[in-house]
Amino acid sequence: MVSRADYQRLPGHGSAELDATGTVRVVPHDPLPPDPFAGDPEDPSMALGDQEFEQDQQLGDEERAELLSDLADLAVYQALLEPRGIRGIVVDCSDCGEPHYHDWELLRSSLEQLLNDGRMRPHEPAYEPNPGHYVSWEYCRGFADGVIETEDQRSR
Repeated sequence: MVSRADYQRLPGHGSAELDATGTVRVVPHDPLPPDPFAGDPEDPSMALGDQEFEQDQQLGDEERAELLSDLADLAVYQALLEPRGIRGIVVDCSDCGEPHYHDWELLRSSLEQLLNDGRMRPHEPAYEPNPGHYVSWEYCRGFADGVIETEDQRSR
């Protein structure tokens, strides 16, 4: 068993809370692990050539507003659909033609990273996702609109 002091010294875990038995109660959310080769002149990916994206890409005001709106919508969609067994959103990829399944937290992390960094890094796809547990963004929007309309009718 790891002691509270040992756990607190682990990278990225300084703000985690442990109960008296040493069980983690709150784990901080870090969207991506640190790059193990950051700043290493012997980085093996250097053999692939200079494929670095521009650092600190700036989003326009309109793009930033759209991302903030998407994040707000995502929170609503998750609140409405997660209790019904929906695990996230499916997106049809225009590059590969395959559906990509994003759990709520993965999509939130990706949107936040786009908002903060101006780009999204690649991520691991869902492992053997059940397509019945994912819906499209359009489905989420329609479901939320239906809930709002129903509530409006009830309040009249």
